[in-house]
Amino acid sequence: MAQAVPVPASTPIPLRIPLREVLPWAVFAGAILLSLLYLVGLDQGATSVFSGQLLHEFMHDGRHLLGVPCH
Repeated sequence: MAQAVPVPASTPIPLRIPLREVLPWAVFAGAILLSLLYLVGLDQGATSVFSGQLLHEFMHDGRHLLGVPCH
């Protein structure tokens, strides 16, 4: 019993992504991540950016995950 094996017609060409297309998205993502990191580090409980305990608890857990001392 013979089995057919597909033979590639040509070698695959590596995909090239221009830096001009990636750089704005990388800067935007970096700014968002840095602002989130700032928000997590800023909310220390006694003086918080937003009122309410729900956001404080999320930030508290986030600080523990990032290794930021908060106690």
